[in-house]
Amino acid sequence: MGWGLAVVALMAGALALRLWGIGHGMPYAYNTDENAHFVPGAIGLFGHGWNPNYFVNPPAFTYLLHAVFAVWFGGRKGVSDAYATHPTEVFVVARITAAVVGTLALWLVYLAGARMLDRRTGLLAAALLGVSFLPVFYSHLALNDVPTLGPIGLSLWGTAGVFRHGRVRDYAVAGAGLGLACATKYTGGIVLLPLLAAAATQFATPGGRGPALRGVVLAGLVAIGAFIVANPYAVLDFQAFRDGLNHQATAADASLGKLGLPQESGWLYYLWTFTWGLGWAPLAASVVGLGLLARDDRRLLAILAPAPIVYVLFMGTQERFFGRWLLPVFPLVCLLAAYAVVRLAGMAAARVPALGPALGACAVVVLCGQGVVFSMHDGMVLAGNDTRNATRDWLVAHVPPRGKIVVEPVVPDGWATDIGRPSPLTANGARWVKFATSRSNINNDGSSSPGPGRIVNVEDYERTLVPALVDRYEREGFCYVVTGSTQRGRAEAEPQVVPRALAYYRELARRADLVYAASPYGSGSRPVAFSFDWSFDYYPLAYRRPGPLMQVYRLRGGACARLS
Repeated sequence: MGWGLAVVALMAGALALRLWGIGHGMPYAYNTDENAHFVPGAIGLFGHGWNPNYFVNPPAFTYLLHAVFAVWFGGRKGVSDAYATHPTEVFVVARITAAVVGTLALWLVYLAGARMLDRRTGLLAAALLGVSFLPVFYSHLALNDVPTLGPIGLSLWGTAGVFRHGRVRDYAVAGAGLGLACATKYTGGIVLLPLLAAAATQFATPGGRGPALRGVVLAGLVAIGAFIVANPYAVLDFQAFRDGLNHQATAADASLGKLGLPQESGWLYYLWTFTWGLGWAPLAASVVGLGLLARDDRRLLAILAPAPIVYVLFMGTQERFFGRWLLPVFPLVCLLAAYAVVRLAGMAAARVPALGPALGACAVVVLCGQGVVFSMHDGMVLAGNDTRNATRDWLVAHVPPRGKIVVEPVVPDGWATDIGRPSPLTANGARWVKFATSRSNINNDGSSSPGPGRIVNVEDYERTLVPALVDRYEREGFCYVVTGSTQRGRAEAEPQVVPRALAYYRELARRADLVYAASPYGSGSRPVAFSFDWSFDYYPLAYRRPGPLMQVYRLRGGACARLS
């Protein structure tokens, strides 16, 4: 009874952390993946059937959102109307779904730890996963990273059963979790390694060879079945599925490397990510846990250790790397760290029994303290007014409808529209006329030439910037230029790659007045250098509200001078 209450209390606290600031940025979804993939895909299923027509990310989370939307909004018309007129509700429902699944993962990790090791270790591992920064932050977004932790936890629970009992149902549970994890995020398949290791322990026991072989076959069949149930068009539209996998496999190719990601070693990057995404103390404890298991139980070492190591080694070979890509191995690392803390606390208590409770409490604080501090800070940040929303409010007050503005791709297209209130002045509710540029409009000498603009990919925008663009802005009457540090920072991180972009910003500052700025930082805090993690998840304590540093410039020359 006491353990159950402790787990319920833990899950309630973890869910509260995940719901704090859940409506950040609304009514605009500023995360590019959140805005482009799962929520629109789930809504699209109401119109074109169950084929997602998109397999770069597997569709299990999309199907889950589709089912939730069907219940919450009453079907196609309800969700479509809400998405068009009040997208806040749609995205918040989707984010809450992700947060709830992520919270359920804590219960499954507890069950896995309790079965594999003991209840204290399971509870501490779940607590660590519950407060660690990366899983808490990404529970605030309708992405598939955190929902994948649910089936991963399910598979680990089954794997623990395979290790302890070797029953048929344990193999089935582990296989189901494996299949669902792969159908939610392909890298969730890493839980195959613990399952195989657990099966190997049974295989090595007297009389265990047959049951282990049959169990592995059963787990494989169940995994395939679960994957197909959650991703049926992997079979029904195999060509599109294969194309999606190929696209995913090449997405980290060097030719597609992101500007602003100057790190050369993915391995060092992911080790660094553990220090803040999970915490310094948990990382150190997990290493200690490896050593203790090597002495105490090498069978458990074989189950818990290989997957995180292999995963980091593989992901570190890619040319692009992001902190959230580590999440599939967080449950395993949490179990290792929790084992070390519980084991060391038990050893200390055996030597000095009177200090046992105090040492245990201190160990828990040390293990979870960093996550609690930074997760709570992030909740406060996300609950603040996004700098991009504040900037839009300023533009609404100072730039009339049909005014011409240049906006860097730090906001979605809907940011320049009046959501739910189509404007009679422009098509599709657009409030302002936005400038779009492309390489085809820029000559080799840096001058601009006439021609229709087009939308530039967010990854390539800085590569298109040259000082001559300022002349074109003035000539065509685009007097307000809106910049954001999550674009400019890419150029500043690799100035040798895009020197013309930095020259463009200098030219803009020379020929325009800074008329508005919205900073995400606290008073007296130094700006955070551009990072594909920290600039978007607001981990540093310098942040006080979400969003990049937004600046609005007003040009002084050309047609802009006549419009003054």
